[in-house]
Amino acid sequence: MMRKLLVTGGAGFIGYHLARSLIARGDAVDILDNHGRGVRDGALLELLARPNIRMLEADLCRPGLAGELDADYDVIVHLAAIIGVAHVRARPYEVLTANVAMLETALALARRQNRLSRFVFASTSEIYAGTLHSFGIPIPTPESTPLTAGDLAEPRTSYMLSKLYGEALCRFSGVPFTILRFHNVYGPRMGMSHVIPQLLEKAHRLPAGEEPLVVASVDHRRSFCYVDDAVEQLLRMAALPACANDTFNIGTQSPEVRIGDLARVILDCVGRGNPVVAGPETPGSPSRRAPDMTKAIAATGYRSRVDLADGVRLTYDWYRDHVFENTELCAV
Repeated sequence: MMRKLLVTGGAGFIGYHLARSLIARGDAVDILDNHGRGVRDGALLELLARPNIRMLEADLCRPGLAGELDADYDVIVHLAAIIGVAHVRARPYEVLTANVAMLETALALARRQNRLSRFVFASTSEIYAGTLHSFGIPIPTPESTPLTAGDLAEPRTSYMLSKLYGEALCRFSGVPFTILRFHNVYGPRMGMSHVIPQLLEKAHRLPAGEEPLVVASVDHRRSFCYVDDAVEQLLRMAALPACANDTFNIGTQSPEVRIGDLARVILDCVGRGNPVVAGPETPGSPSRRAPDMTKAIAATGYRSRVDLADGVRLTYDWYRDHVFENTELCAV
C-alpha cells in the first residue's frame, strides 16, 4: 500500500534528499516550504517533475494553516526551522518564536490525521551544548545525557532552546513521535553556511601552489555523516515500532576528524597540494562533537556506509557542477 507523507521544510537540504528517497520507494510525498531558505533550483524543479510528489507553498507560522491541509498522512516529518549559525546569531528572537510556532502548527496538523503512524521531529546535536559548556559530556554522546540550557545571553542558545522546548512539546502532544538529534550531516545541496561546502569552495578557487588554505578551528573534531546515511537512518526510525515515542541520535559515530585533517581530505579531493594554515577558532563552537550511535544501531540495524573521502567527493562533484562553475542558486 502506498504511504502518504508530509515533509515540512521539504525544499531544504535533508528534506530534498528524503523526498527523493521516498519517491524512489514508491511513496506519495507532499513537501511544504515557504522558501525562506530552501531555493527553487534545478534539482528541486527536477524532483517536482516526478510522479507522486506535490509542492505545498505555505508558511507554517500562519494561524489556521493546520486546518487547511490534508488529514490522511501516514507520516509527518517536521524539518522546517530557522537554522544555521549566521541566521541564529542575527535573529535569535525569531528563532525562538518561529521555530516554536512552526512546530505547534505541525503538531496541530498531526492531531487531525486519521491514520498517522509517526510524527518525526528534527532536533539537533546543539541540544547537548549547554551541558557540555557547564558540566562536560561524554563523547561520543549518548541520548541519555542530561540536558541543560546554555547561556541565555548568547544568541546561539536560542536555537538549542527552540529544539529543547520542541522535544518537550512532542513528548506531551499525544501523537506518536520520534525525536532525531542530527549530528553534522553533509552532502550535495546543503547550502553554503557549513564547513564542508565552505572549504570545498575555498579549495576549488585556490590557485595550485604555496598559497595556504586558511582553516578555522583546525583542532576541533567532528564526526561527519553523509546525507544518504542520515536519510536511511531517519526512514528506518520512522517505520520501526521500536523507535516510537523515543529519542535517537542521527549521525556517524566514528571516525572523529580534526577540521585540519578534513581540510586535507578536501584539498586532495579538489586536486590541490596547498598547505593548511590555522585560522582563528569559531566563537561558540564546541571543540568536539560525535554521537554515540549504540542505541540507534541496536534499534535499526543500520550503520553508516559512506566514508568521508567518498562523501566529500560526491559533495564536491555536485557543488562544482551546480554552484562553483555555474550560476545556480544555492541556500546560504
